Amino acid sequence: MELTSKQRAHLRGLAQNLEVVAQFGKKELSPEQITMIDLLLTKRELIKCAALETSPYTAAELAAALAEQTGAVVVHTIGRKFVLFRRNRKKPVIQLG
Repeated sequence: MELTSKQRAHLRGLAQNLEVVAQFGKKELSPEQITMIDLLLTKRELIKCAALETSPYTAAELAAALAEQTGAVVVHTIGRKFVLFRRNRKKPVIQLG
């Protein structure tokens, strides 16, 4: 799924008020973490995550890896935080223009 710049800007605006729901630290990405992100995306569609200073990955690397493995789209990365989006096929919550 590709996002237009207008859709990306809309999602970035919605993500400003979101709390970080997942943090990634020292260890490699585990299947459990990927499953957790997958479930969060199904429920919320838009999530904010963070790469801790101890993480061997940058936020951009983590975002790309998680997006690839969950079928999500990277909306935004800034500093150690990143935002992922994946539309819920059965019950979409966020309307993209």
